[in-house]
Amino acid sequence: MSSEDNSKPEGQPDTASAALFGLCPRCGAKTLFDGIAKFAPRCRACSLDYTQFNVGDGPAAFLTLIIGAVIAILAIWVQLSFEPPFWVHAVLWVPLTTVMVIAGLRIAKAWLLIAEYRRRAGEGRLKDD
Repeated sequence: MSSEDNSKPEGQPDTASAALFGLCPRCGAKTLFDGIAKFAPRCRACSLDYTQFNVGDGPAAFLTLIIGAVIAILAIWVQLSFEPPFWVHAVLWVPLTTVMVIAGLRIAKAWLLIAEYRRRAGEGRLKDD
């Protein structure tokens, strides 16, 4: 397998842009998501079937651990540095954690789907096409 097999064909968005903006890996249309972090069944522009890719819930576990550690470290630092009342922690960390988890989950799930598409991976595939 050469390194050219994993490169993006002409006209397709690069992996980072596609993951950040929810772009279809084939045509670049903003059709990857059908909800906050739920994939659409297929691209409305080019009909690429997103259900053939098995992203699963793997990103959720890693994001929970990573974001939880970051938030815990920040909360401890804020407490030790400024000693704010408890309500300040609730106002700071609950929305920040929510936004970070949702944004991170969207990006991680999109990145994995796009990587599977670019490498022609798929669930249940027995041979290379």
